[in-house]
Amino acid sequence: MNTKIILLASLTAGLFFNSCNSENHSEEETTKFLVTNPIRKDTSIIKDYVCQIHAISHIEIRSQERGYLEKIFVDEGQFVKKGQILFQIMPKIYTAETQKSRAEADLAEIEYQNTKSLYDKNVVSKNELAMAKARLDMANAELSLAQVHLSFTEIRAPFDGIIDRFHVRLGSLIDEGDLLTNLSDNSKMWVYFNVPEAEYLSYKTSGSADNVKVRLLMANNELFEFEGVVETIEADFNNETGNIPFRATFPNPKGLLRHGETGNIQMATTLKNALIIPQKATYEVLEKKYVFVVDKDNVAHVREVEISSEIPDLYIIKKGLTEKERIIVEGIRKVKNEQAIEYNYEAPEKILARLEVYSE
Repeated sequence: MNTKIILLASLTAGLFFNSCNSENHSEEETTKFLVTNPIRKDTSIIKDYVCQIHAISHIEIRSQERGYLEKIFVDEGQFVKKGQILFQIMPKIYTAETQKSRAEADLAEIEYQNTKSLYDKNVVSKNELAMAKARLDMANAELSLAQVHLSFTEIRAPFDGIIDRFHVRLGSLIDEGDLLTNLSDNSKMWVYFNVPEAEYLSYKTSGSADNVKVRLLMANNELFEFEGVVETIEADFNNETGNIPFRATFPNPKGLLRHGETGNIQMATTLKNALIIPQKATYEVLEKKYVFVVDKDNVAHVREVEISSEIPDLYIIKKGLTEKERIIVEGIRKVKNEQAIEYNYEAPEKILARLEVYSE
């Protein structure tokens, strides 16, 4: 019994001692918050737009004559030069027609020369000479037409580019106008992206949409190494979406980009005299942003703010704050509304300088 009493007394003394230490420790470690104020600066933000990538020339290669596909001189995905032969349609009929037309032209030439000789001797009239000349011209025209038809049996590349997949195979019977393949000139790429009306107006009034440089974020989340330039804005808005298409031109010397790819255009716009705060000074409730504003009596008050733009680590404030007000930057999870606090103030330039990304 005596042992139990001694043990109980020891435990009670220990608990009392620990309680006293805990109270003293709590009093010594009063939480101090880091406070700053918003800052006004000129800055820039990056807007992302989904885009479609097109070759500057992407055309269909179609047959201009009917016949069997006799030869294929290239392969799918091959780079070809302007004038290089791609396909040949069986030319025998057109060769024969050309030979026939050439013979008729030669005959008409002989008849014309004989008639001209007789005319020079006043044997035939001027009208007979004119008729012989007309027959010669007609024969030459028929020869030219036959030669054109024969040339159509050889299908050549109209410009340097890359061959797409074939829609026909060797030996296929081809009709006039049948699609054989596509050809893409990928030396430069046209990248189309849609800009909402409000952003279009901001770009145009600030002058930042004229020949502005943009970057292309490819489908693998890597930036294309070359910058593009916005060269064209289409004439009309889409009434259903409220967007207007922009077109940027990108050089593609390594041929990395291909027709039909997708990605995201990153376009910078300048904001004059923007009110900036760190993102970590805010918290979110039901998709609304809030900060703690510290008044002259060092009391923290919850306030809703409206964000106009977002850049890494920073928010651009549209409504709810002024640059003269103080806000809590660190420790917002530990403070309550209408709570008196102790804090350390730090200039916003120093806080922003510590952030990972900051746009001047």
